[in-house]
Order: sequence, then structure tokens, then C-alpha cells
Amino acid sequence: MNNSITNKGLIIGSTILGVAIVAAVSVWAYSFFAVKSLSNVISVTGSADKAIVSDMVKWTSSFSRNVGLNETREGYAMMNKDLNSLTEYFKTQGIGEKEFTAKPVMMNPSYESSDKYGSKMVGYTLQQFVEIQSGNVSGITKLAQDAPVKLSELGILFSSQGLEYYYSKFADLKVEMLAEATKNAKARAEKIAESTGSKIGFLQSANMGVFQVTPVNSVDVSDYGYFDTSSIEKKVTSVVRASFSLK
Repeated sequence: MNNSITNKGLIIGSTILGVAIVAAVSVWAYSFFAVKSLSNVISVTGSADKAIVSDMVKWTSSFSRNVGLNETREGYAMMNKDLNSLTEYFKTQGIGEKEFTAKPVMMNPSYESSDKYGSKMVGYTLQQFVEIQSGNVSGITKLAQDAPVKLSELGILFSSQGLEYYYSKFADLKVEMLAEATKNAKARAEKIAESTGSKIGFLQSANMGVFQVTPVNSVDVSDYGYFDTSSIEKKVTSVVRASFSLK
């Protein structure tokens, strides 16, 4: 009876040991395969830089009038007169009708401080934004500097909100720079492989990174990409993460 129990125990123990050995060999074989597979691929990051000059500019500005509580009708008439004067001035500066856009007039309440009541409404501020988009980058830049003084002489309360500079061929540039970044990644992979006595094979995968469009000599970057509109001269950087087989 005891011998029978002992034999059964040996059989069960042997079976468990056999399964464990098979499992261990399988894990080792899988690990070896994974390591071997990984050792046959090299992953690198390539980049490309290019300097560009903006060929489009957007200039946003506004003019306004302050009127009393019962003077909105007169206020709108003055705003219309100011818009006509502004339009004529821009025409003399070479701004075409298609380049100039006037937004609707906005009306906001105006308040005056009062010791007794804290503040009270005394009238309205009428404000209208105008926008110019043009390919004459240098001309609009100079106009934005000169216009406030010139228009104040016409009795217009004018305010320049800022200039934004763009590159109209950016879509085509992205394709070109991705190709350059991929070439750079390949060159880096070849150098690394050469140092280990290997050679690279086919491209296994390539992932495009974000584009960084920054002012020249700027070090600003962002994980989500950076797109500068404040400068005329810019630097564009593209990044590609690529994997190559080794042979």
C-alpha cells in the first residue's frame, strides 16, 4: 500500500517537474527570440532644419468712440464716418479692397467710479476691428508703425492689435522636410551600425514627430509642436523616428 502511494507521488512529482522544465525552456526560447529580434533592429531619431522668410502678414487693428447713454445713434454715425476715412487712408497706402476686412461694430457699457454708488453706467464704448491680410510683408509692417499717428491727425482713436507672419507654402515644405529628416535618420543609423560592424537593411517603420516653427536663434520648443507668428524670419525643424533592420 505504501509502495503504491510512493509510486504515485513519484509519478506526480515527475510530471510536475517535466511541465516546469518545458515551461522554462519555452520562456527561455521566447526570451531568446525576443532579444534576437530586437538585436536585429536599430531605432534612431532624425531631424532637419530650414530657415524661411514669411511671405504673408495679418494685421489686426481697431478704432473706437465713447458716447453717452442717449448718444448711440450719433455714435454709430461717427463710427461709419471713421471707417470711411480709414478705408480711404488704407487705399492711399496701396491696400486693396480684397485685403481689407471690417468686422461688425461692438458696443460695451462704460462705467464711472462713484463714492456713493461704487460705479455707475455713464455710456457706451463703440469699437470696430479691422483686419488686413497681404503678401506685402515689409509694407504692412511699416504701415502698422505709422498708422496710429497719421490716423490720430484725422481724429480717429486707432489702436494696432498686432502683426502675425505666416509662410504660405508650409504644406509643401513639410513634405520636403520629412524626407530630409528621414535621410538624416538613415545616416545616423548607418554610423551606429558601422561602429558595431553591421550594416542597415530595410526601413521597418517611420513615425513623424511634431514640427517646431520658431524665431531664428530661438530655443523654444513644445511637445505638441510650436508655431511662431511673431517673427518674419523663422526656423522650421522636423523630426522623424525611424527603425531599420540590421544585417
